[in-house]
Amino acid sequence: MPTTTSLIAFASLAFAVVLTPGPNMIYMISRAITQGRLAGLIAFSGVAVGFVIFLLCAAFGLTAIVFAVPYAYDVLRLAGAAYIGWLAFEALRPGGKSPFQVRSLPPARPRRLFLTGLVTSLLNPKMAIFYLALLPNFIDPERNVLTQSLVLGSVHIAISITINSMIACAAGSIATFLMARPKWLLAQRWIMGTMLGGLALRMALDGRK
Repeated sequence: MPTTTSLIAFASLAFAVVLTPGPNMIYMISRAITQGRLAGLIAFSGVAVGFVIFLLCAAFGLTAIVFAVPYAYDVLRLAGAAYIGWLAFEALRPGGKSPFQVRSLPPARPRRLFLTGLVTSLLNPKMAIFYLALLPNFIDPERNVLTQSLVLGSVHIAISITINSMIACAAGSIATFLMARPKWLLAQRWIMGTMLGGLALRMALDGRK
């Protein structure tokens, strides 16, 4: 089992990552706004299954490989920092968009909503980087790596399901509120961009733990 300190630190990081914009959130919110709360929840269920697949891949081999090859760890860590830094730039640059800005999508059946969410999740580099470059930082190689990976990954998935379900249910109201108040929309972008920039900087400067 991970230590209590590692669990709390990882849960805090997972919470911050879940709240940052990305393909998964944008797709879920777009569906919730254009097709209703249920569509948003179905779309996110496909995303969540993608998280489970990433977790199982990491737990049953990828994490061990990262620990066995320090240079691979550093490459992944810096790649993760660069990618999250790019997300921060996209949020902060002039003309950047918020995931709560309304996007018109044609209606889709539940099966397509789920499968598109799953594919979006599996092709999302943010999640691959999260499990490859961030998760290993909170694993003690002296303890059972498989158990720690499964527990920490489950914490991330639980936080993600909770937060995203709440966002899907309130997406329409949030989008209406923000679109009617451009300054709040700008503030939301800057808060997310600043969080991402800080995370990217910390990842780039932190050595292997």
